[in-house]
Amino acid sequence: MEVLEQHPGLLDALRGEMTPKFLATRSAAGTPNVVPVISILPADDQPDTLFFGNFLLRKSIQNLKEDARVGILVITPELRGWMLKGDLVEFQRTGTYVDRQMSGSLLRYNAYTGIRNAGIIRVRSVEGDFAISRMQVAKDFVLARLAALGWPRKRNPGSTMPLAVRREFARMVAVKVLAWVRDDGYPTIVPALSMQPAGDQTLLCWKTNPALPQPPADAQVATNILTFEAISYQAKGLWMARGNSGAIKVAEVYAGGPPIPGGRVA
Repeated sequence: MEVLEQHPGLLDALRGEMTPKFLATRSAAGTPNVVPVISILPADDQPDTLFFGNFLLRKSIQNLKEDARVGILVITPELRGWMLKGDLVEFQRTGTYVDRQMSGSLLRYNAYTGIRNAGIIRVRSVEGDFAISRMQVAKDFVLARLAALGWPRKRNPGSTMPLAVRREFARMVAVKVLAWVRDDGYPTIVPALSMQPAGDQTLLCWKTNPALPQPPADAQVATNILTFEAISYQAKGLWMARGNSGAIKVAEVYAGGPPIPGGRVA
């Protein structure tokens, strides 16, 4: 049996054109980058193969030119999710995959934009799965809020997050993820739904599931938020852990959409 077929519900989730999906890449130096890529779809003609549209993915594409290793997270509206590991095979400028991306609901009625090409990913493994109840989301959010009160607020040389970024991360109802590069060199992504500001230089979350991997102390990490209004921001920095909570000492913040998709805002 193929890798994807071993996990009931995963292929259906991947086929959902509006299912939240995130792609993690890494630079040659090992710096992680994670962005929502809703266009990721399973190929029908090849087993364990995914493809996505290259649309507003400047940093991800740059990273993929340096290192083909990727991590993918798929999470359904019911908060069931899967973490995948794979490799970029190639980019195609024409063909079935490009046509399917261009005819998808995200681009079908947009007369002014299109994808540059389609990226092809071969899935190596499903690294884990999870299911989170809405009650657990609320509980973890409150626990993270309480934990934030105990974190030091000493100013550091990191970036100060703009107010708009802090407001979005302060939402409980949004999809938030955390990514880093694991020991095998592959980027990985885990859900971090309780991620929220602890001051204007720190983002903090509660460890929802002890069975999920966690970044080691002082690892370079990236977090991303995707709201139901399609607002997205990415923050990067160093990971700090304390008990059941962990925090990012934010060094960089990037916008995920217009007017400066991928542009640094702090």
